[in-house]
Amino acid sequence: MSARKIVVGITGASGAPYAKRLLAVLEQRREAWADVDVSVCHSSTASEVWALETGGVLREDIHFPIWSARDYRAPFASGSAGYHAMAVIPCSMSTVSRIAHGTSDTLLTRAADVMLKERRTLVVVPRETPLTVIHLENMAALARAGAVILPAMPAFYTRPSSLDDAINTVVARVLDHLGVEQNLVRPWGKEAP
Repeated sequence: MSARKIVVGITGASGAPYAKRLLAVLEQRREAWADVDVSVCHSSTASEVWALETGGVLREDIHFPIWSARDYRAPFASGSAGYHAMAVIPCSMSTVSRIAHGTSDTLLTRAADVMLKERRTLVVVPRETPLTVIHLENMAALARAGAVILPAMPAFYTRPSSLDDAINTVVARVLDHLGVEQNLVRPWGKEAP
């Protein structure tokens, strides 16, 4: 079985712990099953928010290839590279707008544009509140173009007992949509072991 090729885009929106957890799960998956091939790109402000919210250094904490914002030599900048899916987590409203309007001014927005044009999975995890009509219209445009809009809204039916548990409810849904099996959260209707 060939590895599922995934791009993770990280913006400067609040929500770096979501990206950190997603990448940790994907790293565990790669080490255990070697069935994911992950590349990372980020916005110019993502590293600042990462440091503030996780206490770490983005380029040191991530153990996948990280591509610079202007490095269009990245394989996922072209549809011919055959990447399967992309998650933008967290996704700022500025990035939502640029993707919705086809403004491929960075590697991250170019990669998202490639996912849409190739009819591949693009999961956008917006992290903003409250939302303006402009935000809603941009997200609606992305949904019409084929993106999955998956707001960072934790589920509580799992009765999370910690912030990590709440983060897992969002990351589990992202993994589901990326086509990666997960065991972070049991599906609705399944009894706890």
